[in-house]
Amino acid sequence: MTPILTALLCLGLSVGSRTQAQAGILPKPTIWAEPGSVIPMDTSVILWCKGSLKAQKYALYKDGYSEALKVQKALEPKDKAKFPITYMTSVCAGWYRCYYESPTGWSEFSDPLELVVTGMHSKPSLSVLPSPIVPSGGNVTLQCGSWRGFNKFILMREAEGQPSWTRYSQRAPSGEFQALFPVGPVIPSLMWTFRCYGSYSNPPQVWSLPSDPLELLVSGVLGKPSLLTQQGPVVTSGQNLTLQCLSDVSYDRFALSKEGTSDLLQLHGRQTEAGFSGADFSLSPVRSSHGGQYTCYGGHNLSSQWSAPSDPLDILVTGQLPYTPSLWVHPGPTVAPGENVTLLCQSLSNVDTFLLSKDGAADASLRLRSKYRAGKYEAEFSMSPVTPAHGGAYRCYGSIKTSPYLLSYPSVLVEILVSGSFGHHGPPPTMSSPTAAPAQGPSWYLYVLIGASVAFILMLCLLILLLVRQQRRGKYRKSRDADPEPKDRGLQDSSRPAAVAQEETLYAAVQDTWPEDGVKLDHWNTQDEDPQGVTYAQAAASDAPPDVTYAQLNHLTLRQKTSASSPSQSGEPPAEPCVYAALAIH
Repeated sequence: MTPILTALLCLGLSVGSRTQAQAGILPKPTIWAEPGSVIPMDTSVILWCKGSLKAQKYALYKDGYSEALKVQKALEPKDKAKFPITYMTSVCAGWYRCYYESPTGWSEFSDPLELVVTGMHSKPSLSVLPSPIVPSGGNVTLQCGSWRGFNKFILMREAEGQPSWTRYSQRAPSGEFQALFPVGPVIPSLMWTFRCYGSYSNPPQVWSLPSDPLELLVSGVLGKPSLLTQQGPVVTSGQNLTLQCLSDVSYDRFALSKEGTSDLLQLHGRQTEAGFSGADFSLSPVRSSHGGQYTCYGGHNLSSQWSAPSDPLDILVTGQLPYTPSLWVHPGPTVAPGENVTLLCQSLSNVDTFLLSKDGAADASLRLRSKYRAGKYEAEFSMSPVTPAHGGAYRCYGSIKTSPYLLSYPSVLVEILVSGSFGHHGPPPTMSSPTAAPAQGPSWYLYVLIGASVAFILMLCLLILLLVRQQRRGKYRKSRDADPEPKDRGLQDSSRPAAVAQEETLYAAVQDTWPEDGVKLDHWNTQDEDPQGVTYAQAAASDAPPDVTYAQLNHLTLRQKTSASSPSQSGEPPAEPCVYAALAIH
């Protein structure tokens, strides 16, 4: 099939008579494409040619052909004609011109129109340097690249609907073909959404699929939102993570940006019960690629104006380096306010930076560059002086400079207890350069548990001793009430308190009676029944004259002594005999 026949079939025509264009003096017409000059493959497009009201017919030409592809009669009011293309293909792509005929002759050719077909090759990538967030009046560089050997790249701005810039490709050291497009200054009054295409030299009007759209956000015009996470900045691979962008301004949409990438996540805003607007960006499940520094922005629909960036939020992914550092605390985990505490993080593996993290802290952790000492990499984190805000649980991690947001496995948890600040967890400590040696101790709640246990045992022992003593006192008082202590016990040697105590323990009950026939003292030894050989004695009243009878009991012998009392000078009857037993153990 000849090229002219192919072009005619593209317009739905058959071969007709040739119409030779002749230069004329009439004003040249205007040609355009509807809906645009860049048409996806297999879709329709209409080419319009507009001339004079005196025009009788219009002719369409394509570069590379010496004759008109189609001649159409003018449509009322005769100032234009249309040339439809039902299915856009690579054959239909090219440069087109038109002219018209009037009673006075032929007009000049219109300016050329480039008709492009897209979707013939795989799409390239489009990124922005340094960030898709651009301050008002700033400049950026857009980079279009592909591993296919395209000869050139075309950058289009969607709002204009026509090619904006064309650059020949260059091969990067990585082997990728790419082209750089400087853009700016960026102003808030315009929309800044771009796509790029790749094409070869022949035919140049056959382009690839479009890249994903890239929108530039003009920031700093509105108030900045806040970016936070309930899970904390240190996360593990596989867990759920949600970043919340909140603002007291009623934004319609929010965007999340990660430093060093052109990826820009956008979500519609929502209103919270507290009257804030916000959006929740889910990064679940967490992967190593999620580590980095994030900021968020707020904006309104149908506008390129965005807020100032939020404060940055670092997301650190643990378990990405194959080692576990150790964490030590000096002088110990329990300290008083005003003292100095040093946390030492060590590792045998190569570590560029150590990170100290406090459980429950909302902001990023402390970082220190490592030092190599005695075959170990280490860093000292000092809290000086200690305040109740330093209390809490700490862990440390290691990282390397090529991937600062990917961490090692966490160290063992170390709890710091500031006296008088149980449960008080504050912000991370400030750093200085301590020189104290490290030591490690148990957690503060273990100390509390041990102290409470010891106090409970001591109180229990004291209570038991008090109960035993009270019971013995009760028995002793009952014995004294039943058998009062004789008055003459004062005859015992007061210089022997131990013996007296023993005598009180071994005191024998003696039955007091009025004297009748005398005093009879019976004694027996129950040595056969009692292996201790204790001697028992019993005194009974008799008709003997009034006297004082007592028995002194030795461990093995019993003696009776009687001492006669002189009669009373007043003639009164003598006092009742006093009978007692004195027990002495030698």
